[in-house]
Amino acid sequence: MSGLNLIVGAKKIIESNVADTKFEPFYFIQGADSQFGLIDRYLKKLEEPGWKEETELCEKFIAACNDLKGPKPKFVVVCGDLVDAGPGTEIKRQQVAEFKRIFSKLDPDIPLVCVCGNHDVGDIPTMQSLEEYKRDFCDDYFYFVVNEVLFIVINSQFYENREFVKDYADEQDKWLESVLSTCSKYKYTIVFEHIPWFLKKFDEEDDYFNIKLDVRLHWLKKFKEAGVNKIMCGHYHREAGGWYDTMELIVTSAIGAQLGEAKSGARIVKVLDDKIDHKYYALEDIPKSVEL
Repeated sequence: MSGLNLIVGAKKIIESNVADTKFEPFYFIQGADSQFGLIDRYLKKLEEPGWKEETELCEKFIAACNDLKGPKPKFVVVCGDLVDAGPGTEIKRQQVAEFKRIFSKLDPDIPLVCVCGNHDVGDIPTMQSLEEYKRDFCDDYFYFVVNEVLFIVINSQFYENREFVKDYADEQDKWLESVLSTCSKYKYTIVFEHIPWFLKKFDEEDDYFNIKLDVRLHWLKKFKEAGVNKIMCGHYHREAGGWYDTMELIVTSAIGAQLGEAKSGARIVKVLDDKIDHKYYALEDIPKSVEL
């Protein structure tokens, strides 16, 4: 796929996808909001925005991932808003090409997981915008398994707006419930999405950066009852997160443009025998090795 070593996952529940080997500790890298073009368009408000700064930041991110010594990360995931421009535009085509050019430099032994965001499929998704995303990257929802750990990737935009894609979004809901029913077979379950269900408190008021309360509580309850351990998101361009009972929701700031006090960076997530540890690092502070 244009040089990207993408994990595209599976949409069907297949028994053989359960890892045959015993669990062994590992780690992965979570980034979010590379969003080529946002800095010039939104922060600098340039009439003819480019994406030079995002290119430089993403180059630093990929170099930091490639420079990790000892065990390599099992994968790198980008939780949405891969680019800034809306679907069906020439500028988006150029930004997607730049994303692929940079991320194809990731060590070929480190797979890439792409998660769609609102800028990738549109604030109001259509079948055309979804097909464009799938053509450029991969399915908008799927799952994969690493070392007896289940990872579920979902299209969170459907919980914001499904006006023109109701049947397709309903298919994701049914599929998601089916996948959640298998969580007990795995040591851990982690969900990747773009928009956080909440920023700090599970019952906080509705906001642009979270999902409306009635939809939020419906799915948080399902995730918790299924045994989901962590939900990992982006979208906020700041660090945030909180808990729903014993289930943690993690909001990771951006590889690209920042809207708060954090520096552009990414999160190292250690999946250990007795817990899942994670820490956010500025790009320049990402360590050269990770101890498990």
